[in-house]
Amino acid sequence: MGRTYFVEEAVGQYLSELSTKSTPYVTGLLVGQCSLQRDYVIRAVRTPPKDEQKDGSISAPKLGAIDEEWIMTHASQVSRMLPGGLLVLGVFIIATPELSKESQNALRKLIFSVEKSLTKRRLWKPAEEEVSDRAALQICSATKKVVCRTYDVQDPKSSAKPADWKYQSALSASWLALGCTVNVNIHIPLLATSPNHDLEKNTKNGLNRWSKQIEDSVFLINGQVKGDDAELLEGQKKSRGNTQSSTQFSDVKVLTQLSQGSSHRSTATVQVCSGSINLKGAVKCRAYIHNNKPKVKEAVQALKRDIINTLSDRCEILFEDLIINEGPHKKSFEREYHVLPQRLFVPVAGSSVMLSDYKFGDEAAGEIQERFVEMLDQSVQAEDIHIAEEISTVDICPVTDNTEDTQQKQLTKATLLLKLQQNMGVVIAAAVAVFASIFSFNYFSD
Repeated sequence: MGRTYFVEEAVGQYLSELSTKSTPYVTGLLVGQCSLQRDYVIRAVRTPPKDEQKDGSISAPKLGAIDEEWIMTHASQVSRMLPGGLLVLGVFIIATPELSKESQNALRKLIFSVEKSLTKRRLWKPAEEEVSDRAALQICSATKKVVCRTYDVQDPKSSAKPADWKYQSALSASWLALGCTVNVNIHIPLLATSPNHDLEKNTKNGLNRWSKQIEDSVFLINGQVKGDDAELLEGQKKSRGNTQSSTQFSDVKVLTQLSQGSSHRSTATVQVCSGSINLKGAVKCRAYIHNNKPKVKEAVQALKRDIINTLSDRCEILFEDLIINEGPHKKSFEREYHVLPQRLFVPVAGSSVMLSDYKFGDEAAGEIQERFVEMLDQSVQAEDIHIAEEISTVDICPVTDNTEDTQQKQLTKATLLLKLQQNMGVVIAAAVAVFASIFSFNYFSD
């Protein structure tokens, strides 16, 4: 039996409007949430036109001309704007009847390309029982016929399976929200062997280690530790009525383990470093979960991923900004302070879910509004933009001494220490031998 997708009615209206466009085809992304029982689609977003297409030129009539890289880039940008619990769970094509035969092959190719692109950026691994099916939606612009199939993105040889596509009103009007503030103080060493002070690579390695701490943390939901398989709403009154947007919000505290248990062995590593990166601040994290008897583990997993994603994404945004403004080959050995972009949230009409984005301090509301229109095809009022955080910083600290001299001193010191450790047994043995001979001499001389 195939999967069932419950789809927000507004998505159907949006797709219907796109099907009236005078172009051979329109591509886009499906955004929603997967669960073991059912999947939910709460947004559809068309692929934004490239600059040359904004002048009014019509798309190439053949699906073979689809710009795969452009769609993958769009998927990465959209993924950054999704809070915990939401993901890009499929792609769609609205095409003329003449292109219907090509559409399914194009969809299959896009689904695997998009998933590969998104997986590459993640610092977390999917759970074993996690849903790996992704939706491929095909709509005929003439007949309006809708065909939904799924592919298992974990299996490159996966074949299409039929899926049900069912519209539902006010689908996400009363979804559950979880939120927390995580204080970040991450110290990341810059290895001396890293070419050109590769800040981005070192930062990602440091965030990888930090993400494991988040994965192992304890989450208190409204002050309580709950079992993984317990229902999230257990002991709470469930909100009634789906006609209006209402949110049940859970406040979450994240308790990071300070030390590992005695069953874990740890080893010290000595590394020659040329400086360090320090990430400091308090980040606001949020996750949304469906209201169909959600389990605690689903909610906690969604929030964990939002914590990891939000810091990783804004570091990516910062480095992209540095490349644009300072060039990719900048080699600076001076101390630098940078401000990480702040997180903001924007409501979705008719839904309890809010979408996310990031802004630098000098960005005006108009720039944020333009980004929402371009990336998510959504108009946003300036008064609806809620900035959630204070400023977080990145402090890049190189070693103040001459780099080569410092590295040489550190290497020499490390080498001497290693030799001393290797010869410690010989030194002790020699000392014992000398002591024994002195003791023997004194004994016999008396």
